[in-house]
Amino acid sequence: MKKILFAVLPLSVFVTLIVLLYVNMGTHSERLPSPLVGKAVPNFKLNTLYSNKTLTPKDFEGEVWLMNVFGSWCPSCRVEHPVVTQLAESGVVKVIGFNWKDEFVDADRWLKQFGNPYDEILVDLKGDVAIDFGVYGAPENFLIDQAGVIRYKLVGNLTPEIIQNELMPLIEELK
Repeated sequence: MKKILFAVLPLSVFVTLIVLLYVNMGTHSERLPSPLVGKAVPNFKLNTLYSNKTLTPKDFEGEVWLMNVFGSWCPSCRVEHPVVTQLAESGVVKVIGFNWKDEFVDADRWLKQFGNPYDEILVDLKGDVAIDFGVYGAPENFLIDQAGVIRYKLVGNLTPEIIQNELMPLIEELK
């Protein structure tokens, strides 16, 4: 009986951890204190994925915009993507994609499969600019005001509840 228990116990612990990881993967979001909230967007100069432009923070001045950090390699981004798409389609705020550490071929395939809701997509292949933004995982979202100041940061998935209860009031306040 002890042999069976010793054989089954590690397996059941492993299965429990996998189930908890899977459940949390799609629903986990949290507001971590960010030293960047209330400060200007870090300076960047990034190429876009499709429009063959190089954009800087000055290109977004005068607009409230949401920067959504994503990657084709990110399973949580796949869960979040329909919510980001719905927000972008509402036209309430300009949604800019921030493609993080992704090859063009992979990002393009992912966007063709799930749709492209973004007004523009910034590409940070090496992740240098993401470090300046304090990004350490995907998805992450930054709400940036007309003056280029970060007003909100969300680590994890954007959900309809977060949009309704937190993001929309802030967007209305900033407009």
